[in-house]
Amino acid sequence: MNATITAVGGFVPTSILSNETISETVNTTVDWIEKRTGIKERRLASSKDQGTSDLACAAIENLLQNYEVDRKEIDCVLLATTTPDHLLTPTASKVCEISRLTNAFGLDLNAACSGFLYALEMATTMIESGRYAKIIVVGADKMSSIVDYEDRNTCILFGDGAGAVLLEKTDSEYGMMKSILRTDGSGTSALFVPAGGSKLPATVGTIVNRDHYIKQEGAFVFKKAVESMSSVSQDVLVSNDLRIEDIDWVVPHQANLRIITAVSESLNIGIEKVKVNIDKYGNTTSATIPLCLWDFVADFKQGQNILITTFGAGFSWGATCVKWGVMRKHKPVDFSKNDKKSEYTLTH
Repeated sequence: MNATITAVGGFVPTSILSNETISETVNTTVDWIEKRTGIKERRLASSKDQGTSDLACAAIENLLQNYEVDRKEIDCVLLATTTPDHLLTPTASKVCEISRLTNAFGLDLNAACSGFLYALEMATTMIESGRYAKIIVVGADKMSSIVDYEDRNTCILFGDGAGAVLLEKTDSEYGMMKSILRTDGSGTSALFVPAGGSKLPATVGTIVNRDHYIKQEGAFVFKKAVESMSSVSQDVLVSNDLRIEDIDWVVPHQANLRIITAVSESLNIGIEKVKVNIDKYGNTTSATIPLCLWDFVADFKQGQNILITTFGAGFSWGATCVKWGVMRKHKPVDFSKNDKKSEYTLTH
């Protein structure tokens, strides 16, 4: 028994935050942002009450309708997110309700930027056990809810979005291969939101000190990301008895174009084989990997080997390989003709 990706979905809000707009509000320039990060624009939730659950549901709806998936057959929803709607009650519960996945159970998983890969591994093992047949894995984050738009070092990086995949059981050779996941808690304070949890609950002081926003030691995180993604990628190739020459595509976490380029150089793989969309969306944290799969799904052919690698807060990182299998038939739906979905831009 193996698990294979048979459908993908995605969603990004229509509201665009450009480098030009950012340069008007903080001490930076368009040229500085692009050279430092590779980001040209990022998407932001279109309204203050649009939460992570709304982003996730839009991506799932895109998947369900474009691939004609029966909602009643979904066994489970694994939602990777670092920006849940609420601290208490899983966001996945709301997602199952809104998406009318009445036979599925749902749970949240927080491993920051590595969350989607961690959830993908969990879903794979659940299917390989034989107890589940169809699982939706979704990565969604409303990063604008925890970004300090007065901090030029972090506000340039992040955007909002969601992506989802459907994993199904198969007895073919295609599908998920072995993964390697890693965690190093000593790096926690280098990339985190100090307040709002049980360790430092919200007070007037934490609000005044802006402790509910992302804090990052950029140079240290950059170095650790390159080292960790490069090393774990090489290890996972060995684990799957593959060489870098066997890899058709690399789908890396979209945190910074310089990180992506450094990792590709370390692996000695041409940048033309590396999927990049950070220029359009910025770092959407849990959503970067599935959004890349959504954006470039037409490029992936049956039997091709795809290397996925990521790094995030925690520190958390990992890599896996996928032998791309047979996708469900794709029948794009024109959501603009559906009043209930008119707020979504689901074009793929």
